[in-house]
Formats: sequence, structure tokens, C-alpha cells
Amino acid sequence: MKFFSRRKPTTNAEKKKKSLLREWIDAIVFAVVVATLIRTFLFEAFVIPTPSMEQTLLVNDYIFVSKVSYGPRIPITPLAIPFTNSTLPFLTGVKPYSTAVQWPYMRLPGFGKPKRYDVIVFNLPAGDTVVTDKHGEELNAYQVGSIDGYPPPDIRPVDKRATWIKRCIGLPGDTVTIKNGEVSVNGQLQILPPESEMKYIITDNTCKTLPSSLRKELRIDSNFYQYYRDSTKTRYNLTVVAREKLRKLGYQVELDSATEKDKRMYPYDTMYAWNRDNFGPIYVPKKGDVVQLTRENIGLYIRIIGTYEGNKLDTTNGRILINGVPASSYTFKMNYYWMMGDNRHYSDDSRYWGFLPENHIVGKATMVWLSVGSGNIRWRRMFHFIN
Repeated sequence: MKFFSRRKPTTNAEKKKKSLLREWIDAIVFAVVVATLIRTFLFEAFVIPTPSMEQTLLVNDYIFVSKVSYGPRIPITPLAIPFTNSTLPFLTGVKPYSTAVQWPYMRLPGFGKPKRYDVIVFNLPAGDTVVTDKHGEELNAYQVGSIDGYPPPDIRPVDKRATWIKRCIGLPGDTVTIKNGEVSVNGQLQILPPESEMKYIITDNTCKTLPSSLRKELRIDSNFYQYYRDSTKTRYNLTVVAREKLRKLGYQVELDSATEKDKRMYPYDTMYAWNRDNFGPIYVPKKGDVVQLTRENIGLYIRIIGTYEGNKLDTTNGRILINGVPASSYTFKMNYYWMMGDNRHYSDDSRYWGFLPENHIVGKATMVWLSVGSGNIRWRRMFHFIN
């Protein structure tokens, strides 16, 4: 009995090694596939482009966003070039994705659900219809009001809309009210995040600005101060800590509160005399809840019913028709959230574009892994966990 057999000779084709080019192609394809899977199902890196979350997050903070915190979202637009979103660099007008295939919204199980005060990355709901101005800057159609004079708008699917980051203030079923800059949820006053900033007016009859040494100590950005009305008052962007420190030093510090209604506020209806510091009360819809529809409140829910949840809504002639049928109520199909930036007076958030649908949520911001400011690395922010 033979326990060992002779090995079959290899052919010349089997002996032939892959070319260097073929090895590089295989390695690149493997790396792209692995990176795409990680980016889709585990975590993704983002950079903070604006000061709307200061001082919690600074411009040019590079952060990791956890997809597993709330459950990874299955791609809604699967036919797309990896590592791209809505545009391709240097190729204006060429889309890096195809809408020939659109999958329904679905999310894999995660470690939990969004909680109040979570810092969340999401696709901008108002980014569904985008126009480009003469300078090449993208604007959502709701900002410009009328798109006459602009090139044809770009209609984008949910997962190809602009990616933004804000803090969750209202959960599904909550009622949010803002009065004199203070936020209440379900009647309970909410504390400001420690690094949150707002505009304050400091009165100094000596007509001087704050000493530079004090501004540095309190991390007051010199780009965010200006004289206010007269030379004895100066407007500064202050954190809660800076505000209290200045008051202890004897400075008169008052919130620069908006008093007149602002037509830029959601839902862009003149019957709501709201502004950035006085807003609501507004109910944040919860899946399965039923709302009674009236001519007075329909403006709050037009985008939910017609855009986010895909119904045909007609409100002409003083009537409310949903999919051609008269409607006096509506049952919400998704959960919604209310988002606000920590830099409260320099943030384009839910006060300006409304509710955040759950299918727009990308993930939870967890950690700053790199931070760059004025050409230098901010070492103190490296591997800083986001609160």
C-alpha cells in the first residue's frame, strides 16, 4: 500500500507568475473593497468644514463617525463610484452615481438609538434640490427661494445629499421650545453643552475691547467680535464658561437675543413669528403617531408628507388632499429628530430647515483623531472623544 504518491508536475501555465501590473491591480481592488465595506458598515472619517459646532468641534477637526452606534444604513443608491458623494472633483456636471437602482431604506441592528445630546452626522434634508450660483457655490433651493436665473437644479437621492453634523436636541415625540435663547424640551429647561457658544454683548464705558490675554485664556476667537451699536458695547461669541468668568470679573454680559421674526425660519410661513432665539413650541414627529391636519399647521408637515414619506400632497383651494383623498389627519411612517449646532448663533440647523428624518442619519460622531489650525497640529485635541 502506498502512503505517498508522486506530486503531479505543474504545467508551464501554472508556473507562470502574475505580472507586476496584475499584482498591483489585484491589491488595489482588494483595498478598495475592504475600505468600502469598513466605510459602509463600521466607521467613516469626516472633516469639520464650518464653525457651527464650536467650541465642541473646531474647523479642520478630523473625526471618526461610528456606523454601528445606530446600525449601519444599507446604501440607498448602490451604483456609485467608491469614496464619492454627489460630485466628482474637476468634472462639473458628471455624477459619480446612478439612480437606475434605488433600494428602500433599511438599517442593520446597532448598539442603540440616537439619544438627546448625541452629536450626529447626517445627510442634509434640505439638500435634495441643489442649485449652483455664478461663483460655483452650491445652495439648496429653499435658501434661494426662487430658482429662476439658476442652471437646472440637481435632484439628489437621500444618501447623496450634503453631509452635515449637529447635536440632537429633540427626540421623536418631544416638543421643543426656544425662549430668549434657552431651549426647553417637554417643558424642561435644557442645559447648554459646556463648549457651546452664543453671541453676547459686553458693556464697557471705557470703550475698550477685552484684553488679548483674557481672550486667549477664555478661547475667544478674535474673528467673532465686533462693536455693537455704539463704542461702549462689543459683541463676542462666548462659551458658558467664558460668560461666567467675565461676569465674575465684573463685566456686564447680556445675550444678544433676536427679537423680530425671521422669514428664514422653518416653516417659512408668516403666521409663525419665530426667530433663532424664540422658536416653537414645535412637536417632533414619532413613527406611528397621528397628527390632526389643519390649514394652520399643515405648513409644518408639508415636507414630511410630500417629500420624506413620498406622498402626493395638494393644499390648494384651502383643502388638504393626500394621494388624491381628502385628509384631516396623518400617521407618520418614520421617526424624526430636532438638530442644533453648539455655536447657536452661527448654525444653519433645524430652526432653518426643519425635521431630520431617521433615514438621513449616517452615524454618531465619536472621536477627533486629528486637528489642524493655522497650519499647525492642535496636539491637545488628538484622540479627543466627542461629548
